[in-house]
Amino acid sequence: MLYVNDVKWKKGMKVTELVSQMKHTGFQSVELAKAVDVCLKMKKEGAKIFLTFTSNMVTSGLRGLFAQLIELGLVDVIVTTVGAVEEDIMKANKEQFPIGSFSSDDVELYEKGVNRVGNLYITNETYGNFENTMTGYIKDAYAKQKRWTPSDLFTFIGKKLDDTSSILYQATKNDVPIFCPAITDGSLGFHLFMFQQKHDDFVIDVVKDFKNILLCTSHDEKKGAICLGGSISKHHAIFACLLNGGLDYAVYMTTASPTSGSMSGATTNEAKSWGKVKDDSDIATVKGDVTITFPLMISAVLEKLSEEGILK
Repeated sequence: MLYVNDVKWKKGMKVTELVSQMKHTGFQSVELAKAVDVCLKMKKEGAKIFLTFTSNMVTSGLRGLFAQLIELGLVDVIVTTVGAVEEDIMKANKEQFPIGSFSSDDVELYEKGVNRVGNLYITNETYGNFENTMTGYIKDAYAKQKRWTPSDLFTFIGKKLDDTSSILYQATKNDVPIFCPAITDGSLGFHLFMFQQKHDDFVIDVVKDFKNILLCTSHDEKKGAICLGGSISKHHAIFACLLNGGLDYAVYMTTASPTSGSMSGATTNEAKSWGKVKDDSDIATVKGDVTITFPLMISAVLEKLSEEGILK
């Protein structure tokens, strides 16, 4: 049995040393320390690792960290929402997202053409620039072929980007598929719709991409998932793993409550009732803001893997 020990700082302390103390701190710190151990097992035991996240996390500064994980070989499959793809492309094209306030005057922001995501801002001008960029990308894609899966389209776009902090750039360079089952749920979807009005032979095949994610793993492979937030991205990954025997490792990070019965709030334990997570799997569910919990957890993981010479 573990007992509570006091956290102590020391000069030059590593992230792994801090997280190690969290095992004895109590509350969510214990789950975060457990999440580090689960992620280490995923990598060391050769699991296929799915990383899922929602668009607001790419609005934030986590975007470059996600790209870095792909570059370092810690992620094999990405599943996300379309806003994440949009904002990755925006940032790759030098758009800046101001940091504002949760208590902003939203009517005033609207009048100024500013859209708020928590305490982050995205201007209408940024979306206008994105529209111009995407119009060119879609035309180029159509000239090459008429039918695309979302994942293939993202690879096509990734080749056009010149930003090592870009998720699409690193995914294309390192042959990591990006699945986005709800590609129409945002600005990009609207641009695809508008283009199709003049080119009705232009098709985005979401069902074929579902086949692709199902076939990207198997019953024989060990499978792990790091699910940040919830939404369709989380479920798309764990459902694919369910159909391939269930996850051997799972880390969920979320602010949502399981009492709502939502996918976002569903815990790794709840997933066992569906067979999405195996009954003997290594799991952790961390409650808290992912912009805090994820960098802390993954920094400890990378520090440890780097010390052991396991990273690329």
